[in-house]
Amino acid sequence: MNTPADPTESTRRITYILVGGVIVVLAVVALVAWNSNKETQAAQQKADQLIATLNQAGLPTPDKDQVVRVLGDDGGTVCAVPKLALKRAIMYGLATNGAAGPGLRPVIADNRLVQAGLAVIKTYCPDQLPDFPQAAEQFKTADLVDR
Repeated sequence: MNTPADPTESTRRITYILVGGVIVVLAVVALVAWNSNKETQAAQQKADQLIATLNQAGLPTPDKDQVVRVLGDDGGTVCAVPKLALKRAIMYGLATNGAAGPGLRPVIADNRLVQAGLAVIKTYCPDQLPDFPQAAEQFKTADLVDR
């Protein structure tokens, strides 16, 4: 005579399968929603505007798809919490000689670095434009790279 399987074991197995299925479905929905928001029409238009501004200034232009992915339609991390200490530290770190420890020294940055930053701020977060000159004045700049 066959004995039926333990009902609690069967119920537990069904519960695990259902919970696993729900988690997989939610993960797929989250990925689709997150990726669909990245390339909106507004992001495409702002990317075109930024590339045109950089061209007019005689600066090198990135690929449009790259601008859309990085900056989106709201400027991404460039416009989010502009006075965040970590962002300032990264910005200052980019204007150094790249050495570590006691050899770390600030360098004279190219003027194009400031012009490109200004173009991004003007395009994506013009409300932060009044604060940009104060941040840019902290860097010593010069025309270093031939155009």
